[in-house]
Amino acid sequence: MTRTTAPRLRTLVLLFLAVTGALLAGAGPASAHAALTGSDPAQGVVVDKAPDQVSLTFSEKVAMNDDSLRVLDPKGKRVDVGKPSDVSGTTYAVQLKSGLGNGTYTVTYQVVSADSHPVAGAYTFSVGAPSMTTVSVSGQTAGGGVVGWLYGFGRYVSYAGYIVLVGGGAFVLACWQRGSGVRALQRLVVGGWLALTAATLWLLLLRGSYTTSGKFGDVFDLSLLGQVLQTKTGAALVSRLLLLAAAALFIAVLFGTYDKREDEEKRDLRFGLAIGGTVVAAGLAASWAMAEHASTGLQPGIAMPVDVLHLLAVAAWLGGLVALLVALHRAPADTPVEAAAVHRFSRLAFGSVAALVATGIYQSWRQLGSWSAFTDTRYGQLLLVKIGLVLLLVGIAWISRRWTARLTDTAATTATTEQAEAELPAKEHVTAPAAAGDSERAAQLSRQRAAVDATRQKRLRKADPNRFGLRRSVFVEAGVAVVLLAVTTVLTQTEPGRTEQEAKAATSSSSSSSSSSSTSGALTLDMPFDTGGKDGKGVVRLDLDPARVGGNEMHVYVQRPNGRAFDIPEVKVAFTLEAKKIGPLPVTPDHIATGHWAADGVQIPMAGEWKIAVTVRTSDIDQTSVSKNAQIG
Repeated sequence: MTRTTAPRLRTLVLLFLAVTGALLAGAGPASAHAALTGSDPAQGVVVDKAPDQVSLTFSEKVAMNDDSLRVLDPKGKRVDVGKPSDVSGTTYAVQLKSGLGNGTYTVTYQVVSADSHPVAGAYTFSVGAPSMTTVSVSGQTAGGGVVGWLYGFGRYVSYAGYIVLVGGGAFVLACWQRGSGVRALQRLVVGGWLALTAATLWLLLLRGSYTTSGKFGDVFDLSLLGQVLQTKTGAALVSRLLLLAAAALFIAVLFGTYDKREDEEKRDLRFGLAIGGTVVAAGLAASWAMAEHASTGLQPGIAMPVDVLHLLAVAAWLGGLVALLVALHRAPADTPVEAAAVHRFSRLAFGSVAALVATGIYQSWRQLGSWSAFTDTRYGQLLLVKIGLVLLLVGIAWISRRWTARLTDTAATTATTEQAEAELPAKEHVTAPAAAGDSERAAQLSRQRAAVDATRQKRLRKADPNRFGLRRSVFVEAGVAVVLLAVTTVLTQTEPGRTEQEAKAATSSSSSSSSSSSTSGALTLDMPFDTGGKDGKGVVRLDLDPARVGGNEMHVYVQRPNGRAFDIPEVKVAFTLEAKKIGPLPVTPDHIATGHWAADGVQIPMAGEWKIAVTVRTSDIDQTSVSKNAQIG
């Protein structure tokens, strides 16, 4: 590797790690792709008689085990009996013990959505009258912590490995057949295979802990691994490993038998490799499509083939781009990348982008369902970022195409440079050592010859200014592609906008129907805060309407001291009735607009003087809590 190439490749690696770490650290627990849309008894309701069962309704089918639904009495003891049952496709129920006493009961659930993501949560209802409970529901999360971060990183590596493996192979077969003998390209494709294989095994081990306890110690629990193998996601990962065995055979033939054949013999073998490679690449893409977003929701029969085509187009474009970058920087001087090969890749990339646009439009419609979801949901906001990055990448690619149009083969340049080297001063051509047995002198001679050869290859690469400009623009494209892949990975772990909006609408409707008819005045509290960091001062305003027992609508506004609204990373609210030792009851409002958070159906179980605490976080380390007491009900 030349001295100028190494820093650039190191820059890409550092960018890869930085973007991955930032996005995965900021993502938190994996967003639920199945949402709780209803329950019986409803959240926060007070019933006169203890129910025989508790039922939960989700926005899509979910997978459950024996402990997925639990009901705890005020002392924290389980009062559910038997296994959860499937009542009506998306509604699941668990039976309760008979003769339950009065008090507040806690329902907890931890399930796996149809698109493979864990979902957890909890709520309370009361029999007779609310009471103090020892059960805390604030820690109900799924897919978070260290295991969640490692799982997300494993997904990123698996996508990256697939793109490099498929795109690199496509580049060699479709664009530059001579590249099958270039060691740098061989290492690139084999590295992609190794990354995808290792990441798949890693995800298989992490899966059990990721969807259940979230503890790193459970990663090597063989019983959990056995349960994973019986799930749709486990089957998809195992099928991916089997297809990777076929991919290994493809690599061996491409860089072994194919490379050693004569040109006429290569033609027939290339056709067979293209057919076999396409089948294996499509099968690997299907291992994602059959277990994630495309496999559930609207039109799965159309969505899964579209998802496969989308992944193939991404791999051909971005993976081929990486292969071109490596070829431009690392190909030996006697095997330069021909202008015709670059032109062929340009046409391949154009077709891939066209396929990406077509499949992306369909996927956006399917996952969002409305224009408002672009700005009102996290999925839509991430999708806007992805679209912006794709447009940026297309713009840079247009610049690369301009360099490609002016590109000429380097045959003449090579001949001229080789002639120039023949005329180099004698000091660059080191003579043999005086003593043949002098090993130290021989080693010095070898190093000097390697330095001369490296200088010669560097001169050859820079001899064509158009080729040099193309290398720079392709390098920038690869950097943007790293960021794009990271955003896409987080997008696949985020709840689709359509599901999020439907769940909010259902929750709002349920809260409205279950709220009592009593009325009271709205409550407004202003609380100054100072977290001590940059932009740490402000005022948080909390509105609670109608401030009564039962369901309430809560709005939280964060403003600077000058009254201007501004966003902060996190806002949390907790209600405590200290006189009755109830709470704290945590509420995490949804971000609505700049400086505005809201939550529907905030349940206040009984009247009294409540302590309302608001926690604001203005940076990763700057956080504070402010509180006020107010009469509610």
